[in-house]
Amino acid sequence: MLIKRKKGWELPEAATSNENHFLDRRRLMQGLAAGSILAAASPLVSAARAAGDPSAHFYPAAGSSKYPAGRDVTAEKFAAQYNNFYEFGSHKEIARAAQQLKIRPWQIRIDGLVEKPFTIAIDELLARVALEERVYRHRCVEAWSMVVPWTGFPVRALVDLARPLGSAKYLVMQTFKDASVAPGQKQFWYPWPYTEALTMAEAAHDLAFLVTGAYGKPAAKQFGAPLRLAVPWKYGFKSVKSITRFSFTDNRPKTFWEKIQPREYGFWANVNPEVDHPRWSQANERVLGANKRIPTVIYNGYGDWVADLYAGQKGEKLFM
Repeated sequence: MLIKRKKGWELPEAATSNENHFLDRRRLMQGLAAGSILAAASPLVSAARAAGDPSAHFYPAAGSSKYPAGRDVTAEKFAAQYNNFYEFGSHKEIARAAQQLKIRPWQIRIDGLVEKPFTIAIDELLARVALEERVYRHRCVEAWSMVVPWTGFPVRALVDLARPLGSAKYLVMQTFKDASVAPGQKQFWYPWPYTEALTMAEAAHDLAFLVTGAYGKPAAKQFGAPLRLAVPWKYGFKSVKSITRFSFTDNRPKTFWEKIQPREYGFWANVNPEVDHPRWSQANERVLGANKRIPTVIYNGYGDWVADLYAGQKGEKLFM
């Protein structure tokens, strides 16, 4: 008798997904005339088109199933209305405020330990990379989770464009800074701009993803348009939004939350249900849009792909 042993990232069948159904629908949508079908799906679907987003023709992109999420895709109406984006407020209902962010023109600075620093417009960057859709889990440090179909490209594609020097050890990412449209940035006690970083090994890993779209269209502003990070094996605060700068350095930076509360938030922030936050348990998570909690799994279920990145990291607080 053949007994199938589930991998650590797999869930019981009762909790597993219609992810394949979602990807099948996406393939169908790719084959349909782009305009009317997508625009009719929901008010959020048509928002980017109504604003005349010049990147709309890139979506929907071809789907990839190389990293199965193993869970239901979160309905867009939930994911788009429950967002952490402290630039626009410390609560979750920032979607309306985020619409003040102007995402065209949008310039991205690439500097630090590179052969030649340069600035590139978001639409030029989009023309130079191959977009794909990936369905990723997202686990917030606040013990809630969702599953989102992101569109974008691997971080390593940007690293290749940047041509960093061999001495570069970290990739530092910063969001915009404009308190005239982002009222949260008027709170001077926060160390703006929001700053996050990855090691070069993490940045080169195929799972690390730069997001430009969600749910088959350009990303809504509350998701961190026009360019955000998605590193699904880490807690969500690592996934910096609305990026304007990538800087390569040989010194480990102090990241946004690490500066604010280093006893609670660290550089690595890898998901681990056995390492609690100082103020709450990380053993399970509330599924956004569903009336249930489920067990959290180490590296948010992506350990088969990323655990080796941290072999031999003795003395490092990898899970905070």
